Amino acid sequence: MLKKITIHKGKRGLLFKQGNYEKMLYPGTYRQSPFAESDIIVVDTAMPFEVDGQDLQLFMHDDLLKRELEVVQVMDHEYVLHYEDGRFSGLLKPGAYAFWNVLKKHSFVHVDIRNPELPAEVDPVVLPKLHGYYHMLEVAEHEAGVLYYNHVMQKELAPGKYYFWRGPAAVSLQKVDLRQQQLDMTGQEMMTEDKVTLRLNFVCQYKVTHPLQVLAIKSFEEQIYIQLQLILREYIGGFKLDDLLRTKQQIAAFVLARLQEKEQEYGVHFISAGVKDIILPGDIRDILNTVLLAEKKAQANLITRREETASTRSLLNTAKLMDENETLYRLKELEFLEKICEKIGSISLTGGSSLLEQLNFLLGSKRADQTNS
Repeated sequence: MLKKITIHKGKRGLLFKQGNYEKMLYPGTYRQSPFAESDIIVVDTAMPFEVDGQDLQLFMHDDLLKRELEVVQVMDHEYVLHYEDGRFSGLLKPGAYAFWNVLKKHSFVHVDIRNPELPAEVDPVVLPKLHGYYHMLEVAEHEAGVLYYNHVMQKELAPGKYYFWRGPAAVSLQKVDLRQQQLDMTGQEMMTEDKVTLRLNFVCQYKVTHPLQVLAIKSFEEQIYIQLQLILREYIGGFKLDDLLRTKQQIAAFVLARLQEKEQEYGVHFISAGVKDIILPGDIRDILNTVLLAEKKAQANLITRREETASTRSLLNTAKLMDENETLYRLKELEFLEKICEKIGSISLTGGSSLLEQLNFLLGSKRADQTNS
């Protein structure tokens, strides 16, 4: 009895004789003798073309089959993005693949993973479906990034997100902060021209202008710190302590000007610089405090003498005026009398004369005594 096999629409049959592929069968009904050494495998054209235990090349001699297949070869250095009817279907790793073009239209995007950066043809929308095949690097808005493949510098990256294939090339990113930065020098010992050792706290602000140049310098911040040290030692060593303290406001301007001469070398722009503190040794500080105290006492004595001289001169001028003008003398007496009266709580009278007569007598007698003398 013949064996009946029906191939429905959307499917195809693969005829094998004695284990070898012969040809493709279209939809329809086929009968096989139970004694025939042949077999028909029915496959779904909605699925990728794949036969268990059979290599794809065993079917490529059938021209009829080849016309209904889209065959893609993925090399070892490639990934292939597979699209069905314009929609992303999946990523193909190295190997050979075949897809039926009966029900769907297939398209492929080949990417060379030896160039790790994802090409523009890859829509970011499909990235969630590529998890595990790529990694993301991000450069913040205040940063500049420098891209390396296998530790070889490639290019500078602007702020943004970047995607790279996981492949033979090791991708790394170095970032440089473009914001204003501050370098503090704390407790740095310096020696003046007259061999006085002092400690200096200094600060400067700068911004990176050439990230590639900065990364080309080993221990960048340390080298700027050393450069700042040398400039300060040069300046401090050229002044005696008294001159240095008198002109300390000029230190910042000198240092900033010298640092700005090095901007091209370091790839930065020095914005400002300033002295925070000058710390003297304890014995020098005590001596300076003693000198300062003596100067202030001398100034105070000078002011006191000047005021005493002015007061004496004023008294002498007043006395001359009073000698020359009896009315003025009389007014001065009344002024003193007013002041005396302010201090008197009560007044006792003796004799029969009035208070005014007694006061006139007192002042008149005193005036007469002074005239006779």
